[in-house]
Amino acid sequence: MTARTVPSRRRGGRIAAALLAALSLVLSGCAGAGTLGLPEGARTVTIAIVSNPQMEDAIELSPRFEAENPDIKLRFVSLSENEARAKITASVATGGDEFDAVMISNYETPQWARNGWLVDLDPLMAQTPGYDRDDFTPSIRNALSGPDGHMYSVPFYGESAFLMYRKDLFAEAGLTMPPNPTWEQVAGFADRLTDREQNRAGICLRGKPGWGEVMAPVGAMINSFGGRWYDEQWNAQLTSPEVREAVNFYVDLVRRDGQPGAAGSGFSECGTQFSQGNTAMWFDATVAAGLLENPDESRVVGDVGYAPAPTGVDGLPSGWLYSWALAIPRTTAEKGPEQVDATWKFLSWMTSKPYQRMVGEELGWTSVPPGARQSTYAIPEYIEASKAYAPQTRAAIDAANQDRPTRDPVPYTGLQFVGIPEFQDLGTRVSQQISAAIAGQQSADEALDQAQDYAEVVGESYQQQGADS
Repeated sequence: MTARTVPSRRRGGRIAAALLAALSLVLSGCAGAGTLGLPEGARTVTIAIVSNPQMEDAIELSPRFEAENPDIKLRFVSLSENEARAKITASVATGGDEFDAVMISNYETPQWARNGWLVDLDPLMAQTPGYDRDDFTPSIRNALSGPDGHMYSVPFYGESAFLMYRKDLFAEAGLTMPPNPTWEQVAGFADRLTDREQNRAGICLRGKPGWGEVMAPVGAMINSFGGRWYDEQWNAQLTSPEVREAVNFYVDLVRRDGQPGAAGSGFSECGTQFSQGNTAMWFDATVAAGLLENPDESRVVGDVGYAPAPTGVDGLPSGWLYSWALAIPRTTAEKGPEQVDATWKFLSWMTSKPYQRMVGEELGWTSVPPGARQSTYAIPEYIEASKAYAPQTRAAIDAANQDRPTRDPVPYTGLQFVGIPEFQDLGTRVSQQISAAIAGQQSADEALDQAQDYAEVVGESYQQQGADS
């Protein structure tokens, strides 16, 4: 989820992986068939993957898998987050067969399982020695399950949200981060720590459009202020006093104390700003901690504190629950069981216990994908490397409950998203309005007035469904 400069000790591996992927693309004809220049009977497995750091690590290490499985050749299609969500959804929803495996999340998995678009992975896990389905973090495992309780995607990593802050800057300013900060306290700290002459922002917050970009922290803040997208009757609530207060607070905070160019900043940009020492606080995904504690990536190693996601009214939290996971589309099964087997062999390798240890030993323990497997937190080397943030990460993930996301009852699931198919479009439209408010092109209230119109159209369709049933 963050752009990064590849350190010299790893650049060679990245280049080799890129060349291998390019060669695979040239040689591969169609997935599932023997291909020119490859061993007789070899299969090409094409994986649509998000171009985040931990996924780049998997691509770098993938020649290990190919060496162990010479009859399987991997082809990675690496996409940015927004692009991945759009292209993968379009492919799977329309029955496209260009991808044998896709990287999706706990937003898509339950819906697509219900639609019959994904392969049930429970039988494949059961027949894989040592894979250990029960080792997955329970909240993540449940979030990646379909209505039948079976898993239809397997987690590569899991995350919630917390507040990252510069302990050294707090000490210099005589400030103390409380054990459970409120948003009002965070705003006060940001005011104190913003120093425009030193090119330092008090806080970095996402502003980039996208339902998985700015809407993640904004949606979580709405929850913490007692707001919701819809009431139980699917009446849109985006102009309610609670939502107006939350979104105005967010927009005002980032405009007053946030990073330059905030309307174009997503996870990656904030990661760069914080890791290079240009901002005092950052509220975002727990997965960011590995970057901040990696000396090859960060200038603030050892200076970062990790506090729970700030609370709003009545102590309501602003955490979330998310997992980048791997799934096999139904169209892969239509190519035959051999293609499913080859695809699962790689997916099970990339999400296995041995893979976690391989990453730690080869690329550094702060690079291990967090949150997915409980056993990761029993590895002595990982415990030592992640002691500054692992306990907070686990606590945040365990506390997240996407089935009860808001103070008041709602007809949907999801903490930083609304678990309905329409949210990809609705969330993106609303995010564009909020990003425009952050850019100063309109007020937060004007943004919400337009967002309410979008939400009402979606809500009315669900009201009609209820009337017809």
